[in-house]
Amino acid sequence: MRPITRRSMLGGSAAVALAATLAACSNGSDSSSGSGDSGTGSVYFLNFKPEAEDAFKTIASTYTEKTGVQVKVVTAASGTYEQTLQTEVAKSNPPTIFNINGPVGLATWQDYALDISDADFVKDLTDPSMALTDDSGTVYGSPLATEGYGLIYNGEIMDAYFAMDGAKASSIDEIKGFDKLKEVVEDMQSKKDDLGIDGVFASTSLTPGEDWRWQTHLANYPIYYEFKDKEVTDTPDLELTYSDNYQQIFDLYLNNSTIAPSEASAKTVSDSMAEFALGKAAMVQNGNWAWSQISEVDGNVVKEDQIHFMPIYIGVDGEEDSGIALGTENYLSINSQASEADQQASIDFLNWLFMDAEAAKLLTDNSVVSMAPYSAFAELAPADPLGAEVVEYMNNEDLYPINWVFQTFPSQDFKDQVGQHLSQYASGAEEWDDVKTYFVEEWHAEKSA
Repeated sequence: MRPITRRSMLGGSAAVALAATLAACSNGSDSSSGSGDSGTGSVYFLNFKPEAEDAFKTIASTYTEKTGVQVKVVTAASGTYEQTLQTEVAKSNPPTIFNINGPVGLATWQDYALDISDADFVKDLTDPSMALTDDSGTVYGSPLATEGYGLIYNGEIMDAYFAMDGAKASSIDEIKGFDKLKEVVEDMQSKKDDLGIDGVFASTSLTPGEDWRWQTHLANYPIYYEFKDKEVTDTPDLELTYSDNYQQIFDLYLNNSTIAPSEASAKTVSDSMAEFALGKAAMVQNGNWAWSQISEVDGNVVKEDQIHFMPIYIGVDGEEDSGIALGTENYLSINSQASEADQQASIDFLNWLFMDAEAAKLLTDNSVVSMAPYSAFAELAPADPLGAEVVEYMNNEDLYPINWVFQTFPSQDFKDQVGQHLSQYASGAEEWDDVKTYFVEEWHAEKSA
């Protein structure tokens, strides 16, 4: 996996079950079968981002009005994309555009991904190395966006705390590193009634399918630092050397939340974002895509000029110089099993989506993306406040970004099971050693298979 660099960002399941599904889908068919007839192609886009469903449907309608080409948008429920994709590709009218989640996803879906090396939108990438390729350099996926995640905070609540007698910091700028973050958070939690909040952090959503912020995004941190130490981009011999750091930030979330840790297994991402939007929490871990969720909550009290990012700190030496996590996981691919007409219709749609000024503006204005590595986006400012802050972090050469290395995680099932162990840990049914043991042993087993 190619590490994310500032240059590139500024430029712009079980395997057996899956194999059976794909085999069943392939039997008795060839590349001429697809979602449209042999004369006029159409597009079926299986969307990975639930929060962007309405926006993508608006964009699809705009394209149909302009061209007459039908664009169907179907959105997988949170945490179910791989399962939904397996089901949909087995149908007589399968998706013509689908998402691949990095190199691990490509290893699974390469037989169903069209070579798009010569597509105009791929050639338009401001950094060609951001394309998803196999070892030979053949392009099978192109990124939808460059995104970022970290700790989102409500500036008004934080300022109210900083003004209190005995506050452990006087501004966000003083919170550099885990120790200071912990000191501030625990003091705020002790003063939550005076601050008018239920907890510092919004609830840690651990319902299956709703736990990706912890089993993927937060887990990215210990893996990122281990890879960095070992100077590798992947390894079957993961040791989880930063396990204690992973635990202490997770504990900080659980123990200074709007809810008791034992209640986390019943909470969803929507619950968490609603708590933040309604002013019940001062902080929440999420990405720039979260503004669309927050702003649409009925009764939202978070103002656009008061929502900000700060880095996630886990207690690693030198982390005071880190920024937020920056990268991409959303690679769009064309179904090689679709008819040639549908393949071409899908390529034409993506050419328009990424290269047309109007389409690019629709993507940014509707907060589908804040920035994307295509020339049409070079002069566009993000429409949402969190997207604007991602750009600021990308431009901040004094801070190093946390690369998105979770693309190397062995499988969706691996992540789901890590989530279940985290849930058991939060409820008190398991010890942290159980989380670490599963993580390390299953990582090795799947990587060595």
